[in-house]
Amino acid sequence: MLAEDGVLLREGLAGLLTRFGFEVVAAVGDAGELARAVAEHRPDLVVTDIRMPPDFTDEGLRAAVELRRAHPGLAVLALSQYVERSGAAELLDSGDGRGVGYLLKDRVVDVEEFATALRQVVAGGTVVDPQVVRQLLSRHRDPLNRLSTRETEVLALVAQGHSNTEIARRLVVSEAAIAKHVGNILTKLDLPPAADTNRRVLAVLAYLRR
Repeated sequence: MLAEDGVLLREGLAGLLTRFGFEVVAAVGDAGELARAVAEHRPDLVVTDIRMPPDFTDEGLRAAVELRRAHPGLAVLALSQYVERSGAAELLDSGDGRGVGYLLKDRVVDVEEFATALRQVVAGGTVVDPQVVRQLLSRHRDPLNRLSTRETEVLALVAQGHSNTEIARRLVVSEAAIAKHVGNILTKLDLPPAADTNRRVLAVLAYLRR
């Protein structure tokens, strides 16, 4: 099963995989459709992009993690243009690290090797681009490295003194999406709720210290 919001890439991947002997049971364009299609078709493998509608942040990656929880035997390969450190670590830790992969689109240069990587994932193996490994190792040195690209962008705007409403307007997303990003930021920076501290201020201080 394929999940990719770009129509041309989605159709191209479907044709490529069919040529290499895979049966593509569904090709969808967003994370919600992916979850419904997996429930309907029960595929052996999901190949998913990370940034998909509606917010184009990490919807595909979060959906993949949830699918691995709901369907422990489901093999998943994330195929993306960038590394979302926190989500990547969570995906690779799921299912005891078996039947999972994370590859970068721009670094896939041989289609036969790509098909082989998919078969390895289906067979229970783990396939990870070396660039992903390097970034996951670096994230442990600085808590801010745990943030996704969008979360870092939101924190920068928080540090500029903007409210959630103003940040949502600037980024052209819903205020609820910004609230969720802020919650994720506080969690990833290890800032639990406390009666005597302002977590939002502490997050800004961490950002400014960098």
